[in-house]
Amino acid sequence: MRAVAYQKPQSISELSSLIDVELPMPEAKDRDLLVEVKAISVNPVDTKVRASATPAAGQYKVLGWDAAGIVKAVGPAVTMFKPGDEVYYAGALERDGSNAEYHLVDERIVALKPKNLDFSAAAALPLTSITAYEALYDRLRVQDPVPGAAPAILIIGGAGGVGSIAIQLARTLTDLTVIATASRPETSDWIKDLGAHHVVDHSKPLAAQIDALGTGAPSFVFSTTNTGDHLAEIATLIAPQGRFALIDDPKTLDIMPFKRKSVSVHWEFMFTRSMFKTADMIEQHKLLTEVAGLIDAGKLRTTLSEVLGTISADNLKKAHRMLESGRTKGKIVLAGF
Repeated sequence: MRAVAYQKPQSISELSSLIDVELPMPEAKDRDLLVEVKAISVNPVDTKVRASATPAAGQYKVLGWDAAGIVKAVGPAVTMFKPGDEVYYAGALERDGSNAEYHLVDERIVALKPKNLDFSAAAALPLTSITAYEALYDRLRVQDPVPGAAPAILIIGGAGGVGSIAIQLARTLTDLTVIATASRPETSDWIKDLGAHHVVDHSKPLAAQIDALGTGAPSFVFSTTNTGDHLAEIATLIAPQGRFALIDDPKTLDIMPFKRKSVSVHWEFMFTRSMFKTADMIEQHKLLTEVAGLIDAGKLRTTLSEVLGTISADNLKKAHRMLESGRTKGKIVLAGF
């Protein structure tokens, strides 16, 4: 089968950073689905793994987690899916990725794709939807009010893939005032269109801008990017006993400034459940099913911003370069081979 892979981690500018290869067809075992991949999207995790993870000697590392496609075969322990089902999912970090014609994935982290979306639009959603949903409900527990605090959430990096779906989930599933950050006119317009009540500029100090809104100190802060640059401002602006979640990888994370406010700090990593085969691993199947229902009901929309073309080394290199620029909005998708 055709795939895109690499044999040593290196800069995306190198010719062999990603290459087109032929690999053996995988076989579905246990609770695995064998999915014929129709579309994929690219995430920051792809670029981080490509630049740092070394495969075993002589082996290829296939990247890619977000995918939408058709189930071609199922393992003997599969109970929820059958061949012919159209599905979407975000895969598992420790397994071969979805940048291939066929891909193995555990059924517990898969859902039927939204009926109203094509494969490209569906592939834009899984990883970011899982990340945003888990951050909001499992980490920040937005369903539980913070006593005396403003019923508001600040989403830092509102135009990125995770921010784009987090804004929609917060608007659709909660009564919170949604404040999101952007720094360019086109990204500000994007997050306003997604439903943010207020937009502030993350290239400027945040606390004064939040104070000027008159909404009060927000109960929740969800930081999706450049957390290290904003940490002091977050500690200033968040409500006492508020909850703070992040997903990126700052070089250091000094949480001492949060002590005086008894702020809880949560790290969200959507691969935890699949990586450790947690007892509640199937929750990702459930939440993706809920997201699909919200899409089909017209309450959420895809965050697809651009389809770059077919799944190939050249197009994936272009996608990686765009992500590494830090200036993308929504999700970048590739479709077909």
